[in-house]
Amino acid sequence: MPPILDTPIEYLKGISTEKANILKREKNIHTYRDLLEYYPYRYVDRSKFTLIAELTDSNTFIQLKGRFIKLEEIKQVRGKRLVGLFQDERGSIIEVVWFNAIKWVKDFIKPNEIYVLFDKPHLFNGKYNLTHPEIETFSSYQNSGKQGYQALYNTSEKMKLKGLDSRGVLRLVQQLLQIIKKEDIIEILPRYLLEKYRLPEKYISTIHIHQPPSLPDQLSALRRMKFEELFVLQLQLVRLRLLRTKENGILLPEVGELFNIFYRHHLPFSLTNAQKRVLKEIRKDTMSGHQMNRLLQGDVGSGKTIVALLTMLMGIGNGYQSALMAPTEILAQQHFDSIKSLVQPINLRVELLSGTIKGKKRTAILQALENGEIDILIGTHALIEPSVKFKNVGIIVIDEQHRFGVQQRAQLKNKAMIPPHILVMTATPIPRSLAMVFYGDLDYSVINELPPGRKPIKTIHKTDAHRLSVYGFMSEEISKGRQVYVVYPLIEESEKSDLASLMEGYDSLCKIFPRPQYQISIVHGKMKSEFKDIEMQQFIHHKSHIMVATTVIEVGVNIPNASVMVIENAERFGLSQLHQLRGRVGRGAEQSFCILMTGQKLSNESKVRIQTMCDTNDGFKISEVDLDLRGPGNIEGTQQSGDIQLKLSNLAIDKAILEEARNAAILLLENDPSLNLAQHAGLKYYFNHQAHLKGEWSQVL
Repeated sequence: MPPILDTPIEYLKGISTEKANILKREKNIHTYRDLLEYYPYRYVDRSKFTLIAELTDSNTFIQLKGRFIKLEEIKQVRGKRLVGLFQDERGSIIEVVWFNAIKWVKDFIKPNEIYVLFDKPHLFNGKYNLTHPEIETFSSYQNSGKQGYQALYNTSEKMKLKGLDSRGVLRLVQQLLQIIKKEDIIEILPRYLLEKYRLPEKYISTIHIHQPPSLPDQLSALRRMKFEELFVLQLQLVRLRLLRTKENGILLPEVGELFNIFYRHHLPFSLTNAQKRVLKEIRKDTMSGHQMNRLLQGDVGSGKTIVALLTMLMGIGNGYQSALMAPTEILAQQHFDSIKSLVQPINLRVELLSGTIKGKKRTAILQALENGEIDILIGTHALIEPSVKFKNVGIIVIDEQHRFGVQQRAQLKNKAMIPPHILVMTATPIPRSLAMVFYGDLDYSVINELPPGRKPIKTIHKTDAHRLSVYGFMSEEISKGRQVYVVYPLIEESEKSDLASLMEGYDSLCKIFPRPQYQISIVHGKMKSEFKDIEMQQFIHHKSHIMVATTVIEVGVNIPNASVMVIENAERFGLSQLHQLRGRVGRGAEQSFCILMTGQKLSNESKVRIQTMCDTNDGFKISEVDLDLRGPGNIEGTQQSGDIQLKLSNLAIDKAILEEARNAAILLLENDPSLNLAQHAGLKYYFNHQAHLKGEWSQVL
């Protein structure tokens, strides 16, 4: 007999086939288990009553106590409505409206009876009112046991039409909790973890998270459920990491003469201490005999590419080929030009492969690669095509990993009989808490200092009222031989208004900076790639002074001569994107500037983002603020760790719980990697029987 929690939701009393289908479509609730794990988004204290005169927020549920002093049925164009005037003990009055169940309400409401109303108030013509509130007599309320914390659930308009608003969902949950017995809720956390971290049992937590008797009970249940959620996830990631460290990889017994020659005689600048530290970590991986899977985080301009090149030289010096995969053709071309120039003195063959390289040239590259004549192959996703065959690839570098899916990474990994070492690079600084969740199966390194001589970019906030002074500043910088970016928020390439805004901005700049004295390039996602490349090359080779663009230049343009970045409608960009765009300047020896243009009126969140950008250039601090502002959201690249769905945890505030969960997972797997101990039977059951994790524990990952 299957566990009761696997029972289809339509078997719960009061759920028709129609309601069941709505729950499945709208909230993915198919079974009793799904309903139990559909957690409240907040709670209201129903032991307290709000005074009508104190209402200030239409987004919060309130509870009122008082009498109806008037009840009137009003005819309207379609049907009728019932309007009541409700007065609290202080004499304040609020209008209450019903459009349905009018006869029942009229029969229910009696003169001088004290009632309790519970609902979210609405603001209409400057006054608050209630529409179809939950209503009961005060005496019934006193005997109902509702005086504690009541859960509120997110619903949809379609659910509400079928009576499945927050109260409707709560009724279903309460009904389910009456059916469920303690033995139906399998405790997956071992007793020693419950005791160590002072966590209540799962059965108690399941009840208290939906029906908390008090605030402390609710907080205790929530903490326990968050711990379990993060612990199960970390258990999978840590195990992946442990399995990988046992997997045989390519052994690079020495750094190699090629590396030493380049490092001593051809490295164009001194490495920072952070770069040296990361290279030591990589070296330790490559000489271990196990496959390296390392995430390299580094702020824009921190020197990740030279670390990647030195890593590839380790492989080449030991007789292996190397590859670098980039998400765009522009970025791949940039890496190709840069790396080919750097390794020219040591006579390495570097080739570029992308979708635009075809015919005889492509055939020649593929043949040379398979013959082992190419030392470094740089390209786009074209590298993962079946026709691309290496003779013996040993090092694979993946740039801007968040733009590639896990399947693409796996396809590259499978290009060799023995898994090659993989170095994943990202210029998007990730807070430690996010890295532990989304990249928990990788070792990760951080380059947290900029190369010497780089001047911090000065970031300035200007409103439209100061536009002429900004144009004057741009003119001054151009007169010094510098170049300028002007970026527009064409976030959705299909938005006609955004495209019109960009073209209007381009036309205005052409008038302010007329030809032939000034040349202006323009690049956006609607352009054909050949025209886009022509415009980009004009700017790269200093034939144009101003580049008007959308966020297509966010990644992959390295022009040291560009010293000014003007971001129009900066309030429409997220912090991470603003920081990436700012990183396109400040790559030369001269002082660079980022000017954030906004309107006069900004939301509080926009003000925080703009101020943060002006206050710091530290990408890691910026990412922490971003996480605090918007939560983890749908972070790009989460495919790295499989199907990550955090129902309760918020990585902006649950960092301490995450640390505890990860430490607990590490210790458990060190002592019982196969989950064979009796105290881990619940965990093993979980991994073997949960619908979304198929197969036994040994096959889960």
